[in-house]
Amino acid sequence: MKKIIYILFFVILPVIYAKDGITTEVDSSLLTIDRIFLNREFSAKGLGQTQWFDYGDSYAKLESSENLKSGEDIVKYDVQSGKREIIVPAEKLITKGDSLALEIDSYSFTEDKTKLLIFTNTKKVWRRNTRGDYYVLDLVSWNLEKLGGEAKPSTLMFATFSPDNKKVAYVRENNLYVEQLNNHKIKTLTKSGSKTIINGTFDWVYEEELDLRNGFRWSPDGKRIAYWQLDAEGVGVFYMINNTDSIYSRIIPVQYPKVGTTNSACRVGVVSADGGKTKWFDIPGDPRNNYISYMEWAASSEDVLIQQLNRVQNKNSVYLGEVKSGKINNIFTDEDEAWLETVN
Repeated sequence: MKKIIYILFFVILPVIYAKDGITTEVDSSLLTIDRIFLNREFSAKGLGQTQWFDYGDSYAKLESSENLKSGEDIVKYDVQSGKREIIVPAEKLITKGDSLALEIDSYSFTEDKTKLLIFTNTKKVWRRNTRGDYYVLDLVSWNLEKLGGEAKPSTLMFATFSPDNKKVAYVRENNLYVEQLNNHKIKTLTKSGSKTIINGTFDWVYEEELDLRNGFRWSPDGKRIAYWQLDAEGVGVFYMINNTDSIYSRIIPVQYPKVGTTNSACRVGVVSADGGKTKWFDIPGDPRNNYISYMEWAASSEDVLIQQLNRVQNKNSVYLGEVKSGKINNIFTDEDEAWLETVN
């Protein structure tokens, strides 16, 4: 009996010590659940956000700063030599009164690489973080300015430099705006935005079915902006229940057209970047039973290409719209007995 107790003592003792935090070295040859899911030991290493520079001779990416804790530098690499150069140090992304650099969700440069647009403090809209704050960093003076004037935090969407690098257009609370970069004066391009009138962005259906989010385009000469407008009046409301955020559930209403019910109406128009009335294109068909699945400026700043997809998605019509008159010409139509997918 004593012999059995003696053996059990030495068998159980290591288990007790392990529970108290005294563990033996893990055999690295063994594949464990913790190694797979907790330590991210086998996670693939990503390249992160990259942008081509110098016509493909180099590229830029985000890297953790060695000089500023939790900050990120924008670093350029030469493709041939691999030479590394910090072009925007994290220290230049600290706003007045703060000690930490801006957290970069995404960024873009002007064509002449003299200004940097930073998207930060982002919030989710439908599936992706497309709403947030935008800052412009002058890469000559290193002056950092927030866009939007007195806008509420995290309300700007899809900020985009103009082709001449002098302005930025963006959507805020379903309206379109243009902001001058030299004096930060803001021009309101649309005033109709509401819960049901959507300018420059989209409802759930357009994001879900057509993968559309940014709903405006600068003209090549930077003088005009073409944009989508949706009218969601009459679209039915689907109620979802959120019972995960707290011990009490809450109702989330989402406008969601079911089969055969009212869909959002959609149209495309062009407005001057200096403001004024919108010129709408005369697109045929019921706007509630056709999608405008694609829109982009043609080679000039006088014409816009538009694709119209019917609701059952088996007929796709391509139009060329004249900005001055609003008239459009059908240049191609594709039909199929089953379904079609819009190709840009």
